[in-house]
Amino acid sequence: MTEKIEEPKGLVIGRRELMLGATGLAATRLAMPYIGRAEAAEPIKIGMIWAKTGQIVDQAEYLAQGGMLALEQRGSMLLGRPAEIVWLDEPNPQGAQQSAERLVGEHKVVGMVGGALSSFALAISSVAKKSKVPYIAANAAAGEITGKSCNRYTFRLQPPVDVHTRVLAPYCAAIGKKWYLLTASYAFGQDIKRAFNDYIVANGGTVVGADEVPVGTPDYSSFILKIRAAKPDVVIGGISAGDLTTFLKQWNELGMKGKIPFAEISVGNTDLWGVGPDAADGLYTITWWYKNPNNPPEEQAMAAAYEKKYNRPAADKTWMGWLGMKSLLDAIEMAKSTDPAAIVKALESWKVKRGDLDVGYRPFDHQMINRLLVAGIHPKITDKWDYFDVKAELPKTLADIEQAFGSEANSACKMDSI
Repeated sequence: MTEKIEEPKGLVIGRRELMLGATGLAATRLAMPYIGRAEAAEPIKIGMIWAKTGQIVDQAEYLAQGGMLALEQRGSMLLGRPAEIVWLDEPNPQGAQQSAERLVGEHKVVGMVGGALSSFALAISSVAKKSKVPYIAANAAAGEITGKSCNRYTFRLQPPVDVHTRVLAPYCAAIGKKWYLLTASYAFGQDIKRAFNDYIVANGGTVVGADEVPVGTPDYSSFILKIRAAKPDVVIGGISAGDLTTFLKQWNELGMKGKIPFAEISVGNTDLWGVGPDAADGLYTITWWYKNPNNPPEEQAMAAAYEKKYNRPAADKTWMGWLGMKSLLDAIEMAKSTDPAAIVKALESWKVKRGDLDVGYRPFDHQMINRLLVAGIHPKITDKWDYFDVKAELPKTLADIEQAFGSEANSACKMDSI
């Protein structure tokens, strides 16, 4: 349990939050969501919902630090007023929903960033829709967030599962066409199971086995023995964060590392750092890498500032938390208002330059368009932070990107009005 430290005026801050450099993580006064004379001195409050406990906590720490850094780089000011982040927990989907409701009802936030798992993000998104408060889902990859469950107040940074699949699946098919699927029993894992199954069947291959596993599974040995018996060419994973770390450690312990290739989409640095250099293995898609020479100057500056502050490299989750928060803060400044409808319209036109891409959220489904990295693991890891051997940055052309992300015509999103 997180140790609590009592602060003056009833402010309660966890020791973890203090160590992470968080400021204003709990509120003693309520701020109204619109700018007016009576509230000009009140801080503008931004909600942040990342896990403080549970199997996703390692990723969430970097996501939270990235978000806080985005506000710190502005001097903790928005629209000429003080601004602060209110960070609440997401222990499970219900807890994520309750945290979102508290942020809106108690703390009167003008926007929210969070949702480390897709089930959490969908729960927060429902609150954003009901309360009409802008929300950035910075990490979740389930398709329905910007598909059938889209809404005007939810924006998503992470490419959906289908895009990751279109990037990684051809690499897996080149290894072999007998696949075994090991996926988590929630939206993210179920999307992976469907997408990879559809791809390999359409390309003349077979699925020789498939298992869905609960989040927080402590022992994968029975599943690993089934995989060994099935003798697939490739194992397709769909388990995230601490669960992936646990699996890969046990995969190595049972002598499977190097025997059957393992592949998974949307994997973070922290997942592999938790495995350690001896057990790390696999082929992955990742959203960002601190050593990518193609990172634009602003991202390089962010990474340098992060490393200086925390004495370790920025993870991909740092970048996701930072960019998700940055887009929301930029939109508030663009809107020159804390009015939710104005912020939404600003987010729909917000853009940053990444190489030849104008990266932003599509107005018709609020999905961010961006490239992904395909990465393996260095044969010999000599730097405790540098595990990835980046093979490609895809999709390459603008036409390929449009095809990978899909068009408005084939989108399941039916956007509601503001």
